[in-house]
Amino acid sequence: MRSAMTTLLATLTLVYAGLCATLFVFQRSLIYLPQTGMGGPAAPTLTLPVQGADLRVTFHARQGQKALIYFGGNAEDVSHTLPELSAAFPEHALYLLNYRGFGGSSGRPSEAVLFADGLALFDKVRETHRSIAVMGRSLGSAVAVYVASLRSADHLILVTPFDSLTDVAARHYPFVPVRWLLLDRFESWKFAPLVKAPTLVIAAEHDEVVPRSSTKALADRFQGGTTTLLTIPGAGHNTLSDCPEYMEILKSVH
Repeated sequence: MRSAMTTLLATLTLVYAGLCATLFVFQRSLIYLPQTGMGGPAAPTLTLPVQGADLRVTFHARQGQKALIYFGGNAEDVSHTLPELSAAFPEHALYLLNYRGFGGSSGRPSEAVLFADGLALFDKVRETHRSIAVMGRSLGSAVAVYVASLRSADHLILVTPFDSLTDVAARHYPFVPVRWLLLDRFESWKFAPLVKAPTLVIAAEHDEVVPRSSTKALADRFQGGTTTLLTIPGAGHNTLSDCPEYMEILKSVH
């Protein structure tokens, strides 16, 4: 009996170790879900060469000094977001980054390259625009916070953001030692105190992906008096932009 129990425990341990090893090896394929479809003529793109890749940036040109840079979610085709941003920011030129492997951009995504690419896009946009708002949604919120911590943005807009991807993943996979395995940690709480731009945080009341406590924890990390946290009633993580309140909130940012 004892021998059988020992064998069972050993088998379960091996299975669990194999599961953890598989998750470690393939973790980036679970975090990044590239959408490769291009927006076509209605969503023109420009090419931004960076180290190791050529990035496609979906854009909408407008005259003037105002621009908005947008970083989307981990499974988002940003060309589909262009119409709502065009309506919400009628005075801004728009630059929506297709991450490496997304929307025609070459290369493979990781935390390090997303951060570097975000800075490269900001610096490129700064060449022609003096007033730049930075916006990020879900995973893109981490890129936006990082960029705004190192560059002078006029506004920072965060939609369904989290304080740390590690903490969010640990909540969803409590049976896995996420804190030991995760390579791309996206710890926005580290960079939030460095942001000087007025910051708007938009949360969904019924966010099934990012806990409200995580969004609140991030909002609390910004410098006092610079951050506004708004929650859209009845909204979920992926349905927030369908709510009329969402567009009204975005239109209020100038």
